[in-house]
Amino acid sequence: MSDVCAVGAFLLGAPKCGTTWLAEVLTQHPAICVSDPKEPNIVASHKGTFRRDDSEPDWEAYTNCFIGEGLRIDCSVHAMACPIAPARIAKNWPEARLIICLRDPVSRTVSHWNMILDIKDDKKNGADWSNFDEAWADSRLSDDTFYGAAIERWLEHFDRDSILLIEANRMRHNASEVLEDVCNHLSVSSHSFNFDLVKNANTAADRRPITVFGRLFQFSAGLLPDFIKAKIVRRLKFRGINVYNLPILSVKATSKRVITDEQRALLAPEINADLALLEESMGFDCTKWYIQS
Repeated sequence: MSDVCAVGAFLLGAPKCGTTWLAEVLTQHPAICVSDPKEPNIVASHKGTFRRDDSEPDWEAYTNCFIGEGLRIDCSVHAMACPIAPARIAKNWPEARLIICLRDPVSRTVSHWNMILDIKDDKKNGADWSNFDEAWADSRLSDDTFYGAAIERWLEHFDRDSILLIEANRMRHNASEVLEDVCNHLSVSSHSFNFDLVKNANTAADRRPITVFGRLFQFSAGLLPDFIKAKIVRRLKFRGINVYNLPILSVKATSKRVITDEQRALLAPEINADLALLEESMGFDCTKWYIQS
């Protein structure tokens, strides 16, 4: 344990449920130290949508992901669906507080699918998600949608009171109330958050396919030392600037893809069963998320 840094909380997910916005807001709290980058993807074996690696984490690299004072919170959202993350986190941080953001599972899935296609991440990882049915059959998409099954694994290692569930829609319409709940859950003081400072929230409008020049820029930026790159990124984020929105570095994304009523109906058996599991384990009302036949 001497080489594992102290971490007080984990923002677990799910992807496309407002976690980027929440992490950005929490950076304003003087008693909270948000991981930098937002998603270190070091502790869990799920290193993003596609990459998997269950080897022992690089604890030195992990320590370097926390700059500043305060309660450290790891915002690697893909850890939620990772099968080994609950036991590994419980072993190293048994008193950790867990935060999970959720949204309608169908809209989450479609948003995640759109994001992957917009940035061509499927092709980069040897997959083809252009057809939704084939994408859904890939557990790397569907696992992040099965909230109930994922949370059941966390409950094998953490008490129910350790977990704070946040509905994305509530976060959008009652942000101050949600942040108060988060502060209480983390046992830190209330704070007057400035939501106007949070401009980049990983929305579809910000996802522009990268050009050849954009990829060259990414490669060049990757050569910078982390401590220099981190300072530049923080300053740009503070000013609401995303350099990849420049026309020379990216192009306008395609219109949002949708699924058919028939495809939605095919999701019903698995998603509805998982929502029932979530209601049973956490007492979370999923009534409006059930897929009606």
